[in-house]
Amino acid sequence: MEEKFLQQFEVILDKYSELLVGECDTETKEKVKVWALYTHIAKSMPALAKHWNSMYPEAKEQMKEIVGEIKQMNEEHRKK
Repeated sequence: MEEKFLQQFEVILDKYSELLVGECDTETKEKVKVWALYTHIAKSMPALAKHWNSMYPEAKEQMKEIVGEIKQMNEEHRKK
């Protein structure tokens, strides 16, 4: 991918993270990216997500933590 495109795409990721959870620091943005992609995979290819979850139970637990964290941050952000 072209560097210019990647830089421009970062802008939308920053804004999405900011609107979703109220923050766009690097760590939060990475969690939002993982959450968004996993959510899409789980909805569009549930068998793949289920297979991955069974192959990597530790990663599944970490994903649950990330999902919970994003949900909590979103709820807190919406209250403000």
